[in-house]
Amino acid sequence: MQAITTEPAPPSHGFIEMFTPKLVTVLREGYRVEHFRADVIAGLTVAIVALPLSMAIAIASGGTPAQGLHTAIVGGFLVSLLGGSRFQIGGPAGAFIVLVAATVARHGMDGLILATFLSGLMLAAVGFLRLGTFIKFIPFPVTVGFTAGIAVIIFASQVRALFGLSLDHEPGALLEKVPALWAARTSVTPAAVGLSVATVATILALRKLRPHWPGMLIAVALAAAATTLLGLPVETIGTRFGGIPASMPLPRLPDLSPERIVEVLPAAASFALLGSIESLLSAVVADGMTGRRHRSNCELVAQGAANAASALFGGLCVTGTIARTATNVRSGAHGPVAGMLHSGFLLIFILVAAPLAAYIPLAALAAVLAVVAWNMIEKPAIAVLLRSGRGEATVLGATFLLTVFRDLTEAIVVGFALGSVLFIHRMSRATAVLAERPLVGRDLPDFENPRGSYDETLAADPDIVIYRITGALFFGATASIGSILDRIQDTHKALIVDFSGVPFLDSTGANMIEGLARKARQRGVALWLTGASRDIRRAFLTHGLKRPLVRYARSVEDALAALRREGERQGAGA
Repeated sequence: MQAITTEPAPPSHGFIEMFTPKLVTVLREGYRVEHFRADVIAGLTVAIVALPLSMAIAIASGGTPAQGLHTAIVGGFLVSLLGGSRFQIGGPAGAFIVLVAATVARHGMDGLILATFLSGLMLAAVGFLRLGTFIKFIPFPVTVGFTAGIAVIIFASQVRALFGLSLDHEPGALLEKVPALWAARTSVTPAAVGLSVATVATILALRKLRPHWPGMLIAVALAAAATTLLGLPVETIGTRFGGIPASMPLPRLPDLSPERIVEVLPAAASFALLGSIESLLSAVVADGMTGRRHRSNCELVAQGAANAASALFGGLCVTGTIARTATNVRSGAHGPVAGMLHSGFLLIFILVAAPLAAYIPLAALAAVLAVVAWNMIEKPAIAVLLRSGRGEATVLGATFLLTVFRDLTEAIVVGFALGSVLFIHRMSRATAVLAERPLVGRDLPDFENPRGSYDETLAADPDIVIYRITGALFFGATASIGSILDRIQDTHKALIVDFSGVPFLDSTGANMIEGLARKARQRGVALWLTGASRDIRRAFLTHGLKRPLVRYARSVEDALAALRREGERQGAGA
């Protein structure tokens, strides 16, 4: 048996190994022709998905479609070349639309580029100082809340293009934006509404009927063809921006005057904070899909280099993108070469087919972002958190409302603070149960230990892995504990995780166990949860941890007895 405590494990890798890009790791393992073929297919698939998204995100952020493509080409290439994740795809992300648009409105495009450059330096510094581990301590309700808030703001920013409204000035704040949009309702363009509805319908239909087809690109291409052939009176990339240049700009340093740096420093810090959270969250998603482990600090250094380089080419903020990274994994990518090739394919598009982009209607790109915004809202997670209790619901609601009506950085800070206060409150209640015990307990022999004695025969069973978690399983401990539990192998028949020594579990811990359960099921490993108290078991059930995903037992011994009976029945049946 192995006991897991909430104490952080000592570092097991040296400095050089910690910051070695995953590309080097993949090449060390041996990179063959079939691996390159898989990466080519995955890179092309991701490029097809990234093409309309990069342009749409850039336009919504207050930039040009060319800036979005330059960001994906330069930033995406460096994220894959230098990153600590095998499958991470970098580029412009919807999560940044709010911050980027506000920075452009306040400091201009030059200020945005300087802030992006400075955020790259900050991200690299955070990585080299090995602070990436602490970013994993963001509570689950906070990430769900600010993601949903960003989705609402993204959708609100696209209403004008979706309906083809005529506005002299569109306010940035939501409370000011809604009245302005309502006042312009008489200027609705029917052709824009039709294109928006048709684009959304095409994306959803292809997702259901042909899930492996590039639904977004096909929908945008059909909208462009319809606009050109029918001569629809809608705004296009050509009429708004004059098209896309068929070349890359030359690199140029932004204005690095001390006054200008001080002016944009808060925006740069916000970019660095959101970029680190979004990138590491995307890397964790890729780990969950593949069973790999990313190097968080190496990933942040790569994100820093990508942002600094993107700024040199006049691009926007770069971060790991969850949707494109997931597409990369599902397309069969072998390693970082797929991400580098995705950037190469986008560069080829600019050099060869840039004039075609002028015919794309802005209503179609707005429809793409509307679908992205809807997908960003984690509906099942929100439902689970609302059922988990008033504490999680309060953190979720506060983070969401502050994101929508105030500021993203403020939302994260307040959400983290509320999560910490909630944890302290719950720990105080859990500690009160043990208040009558002496400060220093007696050293009892194993046979008097109420959690069960050590049995060497159980620990030596190669088919069954047993872990015991000791201490509170909360958002601050899930990273270290999750990395240990993730080491289950396909050769194991069962994994038993004992919770008899866990006095408290929050939604982040429950979400980590839920991810472990799904991974175990994919590998054919039976997961047993034992010794869970009534409150902890209720939290597990709220997060969907029930049969056939997991099984419950009162103790480790009961789980082992059930496994023996199953083995005997299977043996008799054979």
